[in-house]
Amino acid sequence: MSIDVNGNEMPYVKGETVSELLGRMNYVFPMLVVAIDGRIVTEAEFDTAKFRDGAKIEVIHLTSGG
Repeated sequence: MSIDVNGNEMPYVKGETVSELLGRMNYVFPMLVVAIDGRIVTEAEFDTAKFRDGAKIEVIHLTSGG
């Protein structure tokens, strides 16, 4: 059982939320965009959004500056 996160295979944890996954992966960037199987997940949904075994998850951190 696994998920694909940014092209890397990761163990699937049943019932894990996006917030928990981000914590497990040590993502601490203040601005993140997350998509599960091509569907954008809003930051407001991070604590409740879950994913299935085999899901393809994209996590992109946004940076600003000039």
